[in-house]
Amino acid sequence: MTDAVAPDGPGRETPPDGDAVPDGPPVDGDAVLPLEPAAVAELTGVTARGGVALFPAEGVYGLAADPGHPGAVERVARLKGRDPAKPSSVLFWRLADALAAVDGAGDRVLAAMAALLPGPVGVLVPNPAGRFAVATGPDTTTLGVRVPRLPAPVDAPPVVQTSANRAGGPDPATVDAVPRPIRRACDLVLDRGARPGTPSTIVDLRGLAEPAGSWRLVRAGALPTDAVDAALGDLGPRAD
Repeated sequence: MTDAVAPDGPGRETPPDGDAVPDGPPVDGDAVLPLEPAAVAELTGVTARGGVALFPAEGVYGLAADPGHPGAVERVARLKGRDPAKPSSVLFWRLADALAAVDGAGDRVLAAMAALLPGPVGVLVPNPAGRFAVATGPDTTTLGVRVPRLPAPVDAPPVVQTSANRAGGPDPATVDAVPRPIRRACDLVLDRGARPGTPSTIVDLRGLAEPAGSWRLVRAGALPTDAVDAALGDLGPRAD
């Protein structure tokens, strides 16, 4: 891996060769998060120290911070110019860790998570233990969860993930499209070239915790709606 110095911020790393794609929902190959295990270790090492990292998510560039570090999560909110109480998703690097974090959410909820993840999808699920309260905001009964598709398996602590833009601004598909004040404030910049530019699909699975409950499509995105329907068809109806 070759390092290149960014003209206006921390060092950037150029993309590694190779892109072995793991199993997961049927999505475009570009939706694989282009980070090898060493890069994930570097990223989570920065966040564990309270830092903020700029990294390539499946669709656009995102910001990462430690979900257990209130100061870091608040710093991300300040960079984006948004209300610190607004919830952020928690990104888990392994599906098993995401399922364990919301153990007790209900069998259909967990089965739906396993049907959709890993992939360019964010899911809203019950949070029985009220975990990651710094990320959930006032409503600790709900957790936003992401699990990316990776080129290789990785065992690393979770991070808060949010898009690397000003609140309400365009989603950045490249590092250079990230507002300069945000780039300069990050403790680590991982540049992997242009991302597809399509934000993730958001699905609310909380209704599946009820015996006759349904799921809801919150936002159409990188995972096509018909693929979501196919993945969840046996688990419950989609709410209109």
